[in-house]
Amino acid sequence: MNAPSSLDLFEGAIARLDKAFQFADIDAEALERLKHPKQILQVSVPVRMDDGSLRIFTGYRVRHDDTRGPTKGGLRYAPSVDISEVKALAFWMTFKCAVMNLPYGGAKGGICVNAKELSRLELERLSRGFIEQVADFIGPETDIPAPDMYTNAMIMGWMMDAYSKIRRQRTPAVITGKPIPLGGSQGREDATGRGAYHCMHEVAKRRDLVIRKTRVAIQGFGNAGQHIAQLLHADGYKIVGVSDSRGGIYKEDGFDIPSLIQIKNESNRLQAVYCTGSVCEAIEAEAITNEELLELDVDVLIPAALENQITIDNADRIKASVILEVANGPTTNEADEILNKKGKLIVPDILANAGGVTVSYFEWVQNQQGFYWSLEEVQKRLGEMMKREFNHIYECMIEMNIDMRTAAYAVALSRIGEAIASLGTAHYFSENDS
Repeated sequence: MNAPSSLDLFEGAIARLDKAFQFADIDAEALERLKHPKQILQVSVPVRMDDGSLRIFTGYRVRHDDTRGPTKGGLRYAPSVDISEVKALAFWMTFKCAVMNLPYGGAKGGICVNAKELSRLELERLSRGFIEQVADFIGPETDIPAPDMYTNAMIMGWMMDAYSKIRRQRTPAVITGKPIPLGGSQGREDATGRGAYHCMHEVAKRRDLVIRKTRVAIQGFGNAGQHIAQLLHADGYKIVGVSDSRGGIYKEDGFDIPSLIQIKNESNRLQAVYCTGSVCEAIEAEAITNEELLELDVDVLIPAALENQITIDNADRIKASVILEVANGPTTNEADEILNKKGKLIVPDILANAGGVTVSYFEWVQNQQGFYWSLEEVQKRLGEMMKREFNHIYECMIEMNIDMRTAAYAVALSRIGEAIASLGTAHYFSENDS
């Protein structure tokens, strides 16, 4: 899997606004505001390593827009983290929250680090040190971080604990994605994959798909990729291709997904197996690259890995008729144009992977109330919201005769525009009071 170039990632993200502007009810002044992040923070985090040496790590936090509420967004640990990437991710979070009609704006953060090279103690020092640097920038009513690439519930727990110690009071609502004993929500672990699954469920109804004949390929077999694979497999979809950062595998007849997940999580290797109880048997499968997986002859392609995977270089060879974007920004603007001309349905990332932030919102609400919901309640509410917003955007797509991504941005722009206009724009202030 090629790491994305984030040199123009933010510029590419905001370029999509101009296309959606003509279909949205938003003042041009409000649109211009959304092209500029509200606040950007860069910090240096000193960490005493296990060998006694000192290393300095660079961290970022970007608050893109808070017109509709406190900002919300994940924190990632990755060597590729830079300010352009974080700005783009914060921008997408603003629109993701608006698409789901959550009372949030968008934010994102990250630390430039290869987390796999750190010990658990070093990771804890880094996580707590980062919170010490950004404590005045975040808060339950200001900016609420969550897990993202190479961060998890344990790390979120450390961060919540560090913030609480700084504030001298337990403050669970400052961070979401925490362990359940520390105020986390039921259903958070599979929320992104489950939200995408609900979108796929609606696609199947809208497109009259015969589920047991529908072939699926999934690029990225981490948390989200595994969960949507499991849910689709249980429904009878044929998952014929999967991949991780090391490469992929293909099997014409489809894989036994529970067995793949078991071996992947036990050995960190993606290999074709079939498991009965505790006995796993290797089965034949064709080794393929991540690039080849994207071009498989399938009905549904699910990019669930990195940004910029479908580009002008390979878009014309994409055979899937439905592309469900579980990753953030997997399709470039140029590729979008090619795929749309070919009649592909792209369920955009700001809708397809919004299950995670939706259940994070549920967690924040529960923390604020001090009252916690059952797993069934969380999953029921998530399903209702994903289906409602999917169908609203799909209907807008049909009504305005535009692609689904543009429809999603138009819906989000209209909602954000209403909030900005409520505070007054040039049109309001230039009116004659008489």
